[in-house]
Amino acid sequence: MKNINEVIKLIEEKQDIYTKACDRIWEFAETRFEEYKSSELLRRILKEEEFRVTEGIADMKTAFVACYGSGKPVIAFLGEFDALYGMSQKADLPVKEPIVKGGKGHGCGHHALGTGAMAAAIAVKDYMKKHNIEGTVRFYGCPGEESGSGKAYIAREGYFKDVDAALTWHPGSENAVWSMNFLATLQVYFKFHGKSAHAAACPHLGRSALDAVELMNVGANFLREHVIQEARIHYAITDGGGLSPNVVQANAAVLYQIRAPKMKDAKAIYDRVVNIAKGAALMTDTELEIVFDRGSSNLILNDTLDKVLYKNFEKVGPVAVDRDDIEFAKEIRKTLSDREKKVNEEKLSNYYGSEAEKMAEEIKNKEVIDIVYPYRKTNEVMPGSTDVGDVSWNTPTAQITTVCYAKDTPGHSWQLVAQGKEKLFHKGMLEASKVLALSGIELFENHELIEKAKSEFKERLGGETYKCPIPKNIKPSPIR
Repeated sequence: MKNINEVIKLIEEKQDIYTKACDRIWEFAETRFEEYKSSELLRRILKEEEFRVTEGIADMKTAFVACYGSGKPVIAFLGEFDALYGMSQKADLPVKEPIVKGGKGHGCGHHALGTGAMAAAIAVKDYMKKHNIEGTVRFYGCPGEESGSGKAYIAREGYFKDVDAALTWHPGSENAVWSMNFLATLQVYFKFHGKSAHAAACPHLGRSALDAVELMNVGANFLREHVIQEARIHYAITDGGGLSPNVVQANAAVLYQIRAPKMKDAKAIYDRVVNIAKGAALMTDTELEIVFDRGSSNLILNDTLDKVLYKNFEKVGPVAVDRDDIEFAKEIRKTLSDREKKVNEEKLSNYYGSEAEKMAEEIKNKEVIDIVYPYRKTNEVMPGSTDVGDVSWNTPTAQITTVCYAKDTPGHSWQLVAQGKEKLFHKGMLEASKVLALSGIELFENHELIEKAKSEFKERLGGETYKCPIPKNIKPSPIR
């Protein structure tokens, strides 16, 4: 690359635009497939930056793709911008205090994820324009990652098929390349329909849908012993049958999420859960309705792209931490339990083997992690899921995480939301933009790297082809 400092400067010159956009999206706090203001804000900035924007792709009003340039190669940056339900929290406050009780909030940092990835795409565009580099840079506006699997819908419609490589990131409490797999997941509603009756006068005439839900959950809990160790079965009762205990509940529903390292494993467990639901319906003489909600695939790793990201991460260095960052992080960490404060050390032992002890010593007693974790090729599975996996089945894909939060801050927590407008958070976002932009430009300037990544991609697929986990008849929906 001709000038690393030039690329960094391209981002820093526009950092006010990005930090303000990030903060506005934090304030919007829009959940899956309803991110209208957030999507419009990012689209407006991209249009002002000479990108051609196609809106409403894959049956999602808030999904879009923005392009600059033409021809090959096509390098994509993936951005999210959806919030979480029940995560409302005031910013810059190290105590739990919601803005709106039960309201929405950015408890996973997606307000920065989309903005930071966009900043990288714009920097690559500026660099391409100045140096007459051929090819296409794209930014994908991907809604509904949280419990919506927006990228899976985009992949289902073939929008990633001509992409040569895709890069993205996620806010976190460490600086690292995410060179580990993620779990495939399926999410499905089981709705039971029975018959209401007076619970005292004539309960024998009723058929309780709530009984069916409870029996299903008991069966699923017994199933846990008989699935592979890495699998997860979660559920939430979404309809408990109403507020009248003196009425036999005619309708009730439960939402299940099933995770496993491979989609074939998730589907096998799902089939067993379906049989449990059928058994519950049979026992209660109720009718069963199965409504598929969403699904996302496991990740296809790409060591070639991971190494490109790591090399540029080393050049940029860790997120700079100052006294103010440390002091606020200290206040946040006071709210964490002793068990929560051991999260990073446990991660190190899981993913870094013999290097873990040395790394643990480096971050010991620190409020904020200030090193870049070494790159380590691994087949370990992170116990979480992401629809980035669906992109990775269509094109070589890689991602990083940067320090935006105090060490050990738990995911999907009020503490994450509280830190979402902090100076450290903005610095972490811009750091990610720099690493992604430098890596994207390197791919544009070194086509051999792209070919190597694609060759590895083909080898890792081993002849398998992508099959979207979401059935064709299922359309994106805010709630079902």
